[in-house]
Amino acid sequence: MEAFFEFEKPIVNLEKKLQDLRELAKAEGVDFAAEISKLEKKVSQLIDETYAKLTPWQKVQLSRHPSRPYTRDYVDILFPDFLELQGDRTFSDDQAILGGVALWPPVNPAQPEERGTERTPVLLLGHQKGRNTKQKMERNFGMAKPEGYRKAIRLMELAERSRMPIITFIDTPGAYPGMDAEERGQSQAIAESIHAMFKLSVPTAALVIGEGGSGGALALGCANVVLMQEYSVYSVISPESCASILWSDSSLAERASERLKMSPTELLRLGVIDAIVPEPKGGAHRDLNQAGQLIRDALIKQFDPLIKSRRKAGKKLMADRLEKFRKMGEIALDHAPI
Repeated sequence: MEAFFEFEKPIVNLEKKLQDLRELAKAEGVDFAAEISKLEKKVSQLIDETYAKLTPWQKVQLSRHPSRPYTRDYVDILFPDFLELQGDRTFSDDQAILGGVALWPPVNPAQPEERGTERTPVLLLGHQKGRNTKQKMERNFGMAKPEGYRKAIRLMELAERSRMPIITFIDTPGAYPGMDAEERGQSQAIAESIHAMFKLSVPTAALVIGEGGSGGALALGCANVVLMQEYSVYSVISPESCASILWSDSSLAERASERLKMSPTELLRLGVIDAIVPEPKGGAHRDLNQAGQLIRDALIKQFDPLIKSRRKAGKKLMADRLEKFRKMGEIALDHAPI
């Protein structure tokens, strides 16, 4: 059975009843259309009511949902011609960072055959987590090591030389803090990745699709256009680590999540992001194709104009990106201190 959180339990139970009724109707050949329709409306209403009153901590949980789509899921349905490129040419290939070349515009999952003939090569980069235990170990739970960020830098430099726009997908609890990563220059690799993004003269877009944690996320997030999915989070630190530092008690993560202002609505108000990408009713994990289509629509709306103007606006793109991030510090915070 698919994993779910406590606040999803009433929805899951009602959906189970709906599924049982459909199977009974099919097996017995009985017309339960009226009952099924009534139950479908109840499920829809319950989802609306539940998700309208989610707490900040529940939104954090949703961003970590075990069934939530990862970077590769979106790449596969939006960019089926994706060609993966691996290795940092120095140490190894970090599977926590996915990178490669694809063609713009993205495919419409509902009508994949209607893509159009005018296609532009783009570079895709993103954090990649794993589903099962083996994949999680291979991908290091989406926490990149220095070689991951150096791979990203190598591919960004390739995109710069080839004049390819860049799209990044952010989904990490943070960069890997292990001793081996520190020995190989973790903080330097993150800083160099941030620096590399600010030097790019090609248009860049970043999309937070799950967790956007600390410098590990920012290393792929210094873009001209920064978007967040509706139930993603983006913060300088995880709620658990924040609670450990402030109150010496990681169990106060729920309290920390309320103070961090890490939801898309808060970050849009503070000028950290440019737009919120809506998700299917109940979250992206409930309908991958619809979630992908909503991402496609947002990217075309927010990023396509930059792609079309990239040949004449290289220096302006660089200056605009730098100015965008400098302005973030000018925003007056009107909420109470922690």
